[in-house]
Amino acid sequence: MRVLLTGATGYIGRRLQRRLLAADDVSLRLFVRNARKVGDAVPGGVEIIEGDTFRPATLAAAAEGVDVAYYLIHSMGARGDFAALDRQSAENFRDACVDAGVKRIVYLGGLGERETASRHLRSRIETGEVLSARPDRIQTIWFRAGIIIGSGSASFEIIRNLVQKAPILIMPRWVRTRTEPIAIDDVLAYLAAGRGVGASGNLVVDIGAGVMTFADMLAGAARVMGLRRPVVPLPFFAPRMGAYGLVLLTPVPFRVAAALVEGLKSETVKQNDNARVYFPQIVPLTYGEALARALAEIENNQVLSRWCNSSADVTCDVKRLERVEEAVYAYRRAAPVGDAAPARVFAQAAAVGGDSGWMGYNFLWELRGFADKLVGGPGASRGRRDRRELRVGDALGFWKVADIKPAKRLLLTAQLRLPGKGWLEFAIDGNALAVTGYFYPRGLWGRLYWYLTIPFHALALRALARGIVAKARAEG
Repeated sequence: MRVLLTGATGYIGRRLQRRLLAADDVSLRLFVRNARKVGDAVPGGVEIIEGDTFRPATLAAAAEGVDVAYYLIHSMGARGDFAALDRQSAENFRDACVDAGVKRIVYLGGLGERETASRHLRSRIETGEVLSARPDRIQTIWFRAGIIIGSGSASFEIIRNLVQKAPILIMPRWVRTRTEPIAIDDVLAYLAAGRGVGASGNLVVDIGAGVMTFADMLAGAARVMGLRRPVVPLPFFAPRMGAYGLVLLTPVPFRVAAALVEGLKSETVKQNDNARVYFPQIVPLTYGEALARALAEIENNQVLSRWCNSSADVTCDVKRLERVEEAVYAYRRAAPVGDAAPARVFAQAAAVGGDSGWMGYNFLWELRGFADKLVGGPGASRGRRDRRELRVGDALGFWKVADIKPAKRLLLTAQLRLPGKGWLEFAIDGNALAVTGYFYPRGLWGRLYWYLTIPFHALALRALARGIVAKARAEG
């Protein structure tokens, strides 16, 4: 079966990609905006086409010769009218599939009813309707899920951080809204089975593991984590207060938090029994089992993808070419590596951030990240996906990995709200490790910002260079 997978570098797509690659009867093609984000883990037999759904030529090439196409694209993080972009993208994709003779589209959307859904959920519903609008020419299998529980998912990270950090969970009324969580592994099982399900005509399949409130989920997470966290619901809804609370206590930026809170205004529960009828072989994990599995993946450093992998969000994307030569200002600090092997020094550079910290002055990094979150940026609390490994597109606090040349160079691009563009580069330069901050200012304020932050750069970059080399030497 020739399968096209879109969104292959996103949270769901990267995991589904691995599952499809394990199937003996699948010939896989990936359609991505940036092939560098796919990484080296994809076997040589996998075809990769760069493009997007707003470029007809690339879309036509992606759909040619395909039997089943997965649509895992949404524009929520894009600037402007994301709902209009979603509709146009889905229409372009559907028409390209029809023209290419694709037999089936498999789509993952969200639970909810159009009349009461939030803007985000309503857009996902409209996307499904657009993809399903040509039943005479192409079949659509439309899965609808609620809150997805898995290591790296936005919902899971919100729940985990709230329970870990707040001794008493004082929450607005939206914690009493009913929803249906589902484990990421079960979502992937349904999606993978959707390519071969024996159904005629379009099919909508609602998936979930049982109805719960958000308060139930918080209490259940506390039990699984062995913590006591009383939930105290307030009598009012307070969406903005709830969103800001999530921003301060969890890794997600304001836009993601606001979308989640808005979504909890209305119930998102299953409206059909098609999951049991058409996929009786899949028995969903309970909420507690899904939580325990996600926590184990974090503990064992097995997080394959995270919510901020999506390339639609401006806080998640990396540009196709990061041009540090555009920088007007640069601040460089170097430390001689001595007898430490360059590969070992580079490995230590690639391990900074997250729980490992920044080799000194961590409070300054955290303070800068906290200030960024207050103005709607990603902040430093996103941490990192893996304690050691990095790949292009990974989040690293308020940085994003833009380029990696093993044992030679690591380039990070700043995702902070800045009056300009910023980069941080680690490079093995002869017998030294050079750590360089680059900045392209925007206007007078950008230049003033650079000079005001030079003292921070002097402290932080010197500590980074020396600390990385010292750790490499200590490890022999």
